[in-house]
Amino acid sequence: MEQLLAIRARGVTKSFGDVVALDGIDLDVTQGQIHGLVGPNGAGKTTLLGLLLGLAVADSGRLEVLGTPVGRALDSPDGVAGFVDGPALYPSLTPRQNLAALAALRGHEARTAGIDDVLAEVGLTGVADDRARGFSLGMRQRLGLAAALLTKPRLLVLDEPSNGLDPAGKKHVHGVLNRLAADGTAVVLSSHNMDDLEALCSEVTIVATGRVVFSGPLSKLAADNRELDYRLLTSDPQAARRMAGDTPGVRVVDDAGVRQADAKLLVVRAMVPALEDLVVRLVEEGVALRELTPVVSPLEAAFLALTEQQEAGR
Repeated sequence: MEQLLAIRARGVTKSFGDVVALDGIDLDVTQGQIHGLVGPNGAGKTTLLGLLLGLAVADSGRLEVLGTPVGRALDSPDGVAGFVDGPALYPSLTPRQNLAALAALRGHEARTAGIDDVLAEVGLTGVADDRARGFSLGMRQRLGLAAALLTKPRLLVLDEPSNGLDPAGKKHVHGVLNRLAADGTAVVLSSHNMDDLEALCSEVTIVATGRVVFSGPLSKLAADNRELDYRLLTSDPQAARRMAGDTPGVRVVDDAGVRQADAKLLVVRAMVPALEDLVVRLVEEGVALRELTPVVSPLEAAFLALTEQQEAGR
């Protein structure tokens, strides 16, 4: 069964004077998918999010949002909501008053009955009548998400939605986004937090210097032929060090800081197949494996490698 696209971009370009922000961007995002957008500062992420929200128009190329071609007018297609560079709020109003005002501005007066529901969904019921002026960054982010949810979007576009959230708040917001995706809403999520993207996204797009350098499933990044450093904690660190040194494709990384912090912790560098061979050898020798984690996540490693290659090729 063919998946329906919430976003289809082909050859999208956007310049500001002599600065090329987007240079032939192609992007597909299916309905019900949480899609991550990754890139260094100045890569064009904010410009792309702005196009999706109708805050700017492309110079050339074709952009379809929720099946509708986006033309030359500054207008957000119906069913699209979100924020870029933080949510726009009225600091002198309460969350309930903010949402009522936004609903009225959008012509959705009839939806004001859902204000308490979306405040509860983002965990702001207890402060619904407090002025937003005193809110922390994380609380403002939650209120911005509530404002977007009030329109019942089919495409949600979010820029750094986890900024300022404590672990409980982050878990709460992740739950909201996962429920939206399960109900068929497409979510485009831009973030510098690789842990958030790996926890939420089924696919990611990496941009650098206004161009797409990778777009696809996270599993494809992890399976790519790229060496990574891994922390290895075992019941017998001396035996693990010896076997790591004897396993083809595996190198022991001398890390004085790690050895001083925990003498039982070993750092090795390997591709996935060689690492798997080492794990098998450890198990066969009766060495218990207590921890095996990448020092840098596959997404972060790919981000660094791909963006550095793009910068070098400019």
